[in-house]
Amino acid sequence: MAIEHKYQVALEWNDARKGILSSDVLHDKIEVATPPEFPQGMPGIWSPEHLLVAAASSCLMTTFLAIAEHSKLNFHSFQVQAEGKLEEVEGKLMISEILLLPRVEITHELDREKAERILRKSEANCLISRSLNARVHMQTQVLTPTESAMA
Repeated sequence: MAIEHKYQVALEWNDARKGILSSDVLHDKIEVATPPEFPQGMPGIWSPEHLLVAAASSCLMTTFLAIAEHSKLNFHSFQVQAEGKLEEVEGKLMISEILLLPRVEITHELDREKAERILRKSEANCLISRSLNARVHMQTQVLTPTESAMA
């Protein structure tokens, strides 16, 4: 039987180059904006670029935690520093590379090799990293004020 899950997110523009991300199944909302490196970008606000890099790093963490638990790895801490590289490729801007720098503090020296193996397995099994070349579909809707009031 195939597994399928859907994750729904809503985004509403509020002013300038800013909007609010939300989901019916989550409590917190996230303010997002064009990053300051672009015209009319806004510093100090999460950007789509930050969120993409955050998705890759948080996926690595959650995958690591699941595999570490299953493998009974004892560790004190887990952290990830991440950096996304935005560049022009074939005339279009894209995040061409994401560097993940995980740091695990193990309980016992004997677990070093096990931790390294779990990190490699986590990278290979992170569904966000594997999905980055995913196809994006779009279904548009353009409304007049009258149509919008009726919706």
